[in-house]
Amino acid sequence: MSDEYEFLTLLRSRIVHDGARGLMDDVAVLPLGETRLVLTSDTIVEGVHYLPADPPADIGWKLAAVNLSDLAAKGARPVGCMLNYALSGDAAWDAAFLGGLHDMLDRHAMPLLGGDTVKMPAGSARSYSLTAMGESRGVVPSRAGAQAGDRLYVTGPVGDAGIGLDLARADPAASGPLVDAYRRPRPRLSEGMLLAPVVSAMMDLSDGLLIDAARMAQASQVAITIDHVPLSPALEKARGASTAVQMAAARAGDDYELLFTLPRGVAPPVRAIPIGHVSSGAGLTLMIDGAAMPLPERLGWEH
Repeated sequence: MSDEYEFLTLLRSRIVHDGARGLMDDVAVLPLGETRLVLTSDTIVEGVHYLPADPPADIGWKLAAVNLSDLAAKGARPVGCMLNYALSGDAAWDAAFLGGLHDMLDRHAMPLLGGDTVKMPAGSARSYSLTAMGESRGVVPSRAGAQAGDRLYVTGPVGDAGIGLDLARADPAASGPLVDAYRRPRPRLSEGMLLAPVVSAMMDLSDGLLIDAARMAQASQVAITIDHVPLSPALEKARGASTAVQMAAARAGDDYELLFTLPRGVAPPVRAIPIGHVSSGAGLTLMIDGAAMPLPERLGWEH
């Protein structure tokens, strides 16, 4: 059992507000008249979520993108955010970080409303937090709505960011679509808004396809079978499409695609890849090339 799992279990025993969704989702939802305020907060830490040599503009972009991805998974329209920032001591570095942050925020009309700045002890890893707010006038889907008979979809291939991270570790000057997938993820906000009214469950892929599908199965109290691991042409060109590559792609995090379920016979209103189905029962099954695969001890990223 992970430290993260134990801590969340302890927190759930103390949560009493319905807006917290039992801490089984990536957002909180508060009713405000005819609308719902959707709130999320994400932190990225040097050496955990990004490499020390990553360009500061990419780090700022990524901080905004991972928060916007949580709003995308709820079909929410961004309305504002607040930043907690660890000063670097390097004015040019800080300016480049803010440039990347605002580039992503401006793309999705998300104004920065305020926040806090701190000084970190010398030599410590830097961390940055963003709290994002969105609004919805309709259904705010959760992880918990998947039903037996539903089909499982994802909005794009998986594993690119994991390979991009490997490439960036080997060479900080590496570039190309795989490195871009790791450093500059693109939240699926427009897709999320179209999907929210029709899906039975939806979440974004932050920690890996396997672990996030398992979380959806647990929250929905159903069994999920993944029978297709979609790979991009760039990943296949770099690593091939062997069983080992597919397994690694299914465990890799930082994809930020949307994972969702629809009743059988309902076509997704966006471009999406069918990757499995939902049935009665519990747990996760992975099929590769028609054969059931033993699940790895660690399904994906956990703190």
